[in-house]
Amino acid sequence: MVSNPFEIIETRLSSIEDLLLELKHQPTKKIEPTEPELLTIEQVASLLHLSKATIYTKHSKGEIPGVCKRGKRLFFERDVILNWLKGGRILCTPEIEAEADQFLTAKAGRA
Repeated sequence: MVSNPFEIIETRLSSIEDLLLELKHQPTKKIEPTEPELLTIEQVASLLHLSKATIYTKHSKGEIPGVCKRGKRLFFERDVILNWLKGGRILCTPEIEAEADQFLTAKAGRA
């Protein structure tokens, strides 16, 4: 036997209203900004699979980003290091062709 569809809708609306009231009365959690995770020279060397000497050399040449110097110690921001790694990846042929097509299309549009 089929129930009255309006009763089903009313029941569902009532349950939704109860859930909304529950959510309204729950204490809100403050989302604090996360501090960047700082890595030591040893951790960065391990992450990049390089020696500590190579990390020091890259730092002195300005080749590695996200460095904070405190006294004699170096600290590196993990997110900056990971983004730096991702930025240095080599594009595959279809990606290069797509970039070339975009460049030529943009150049043709300006002419």
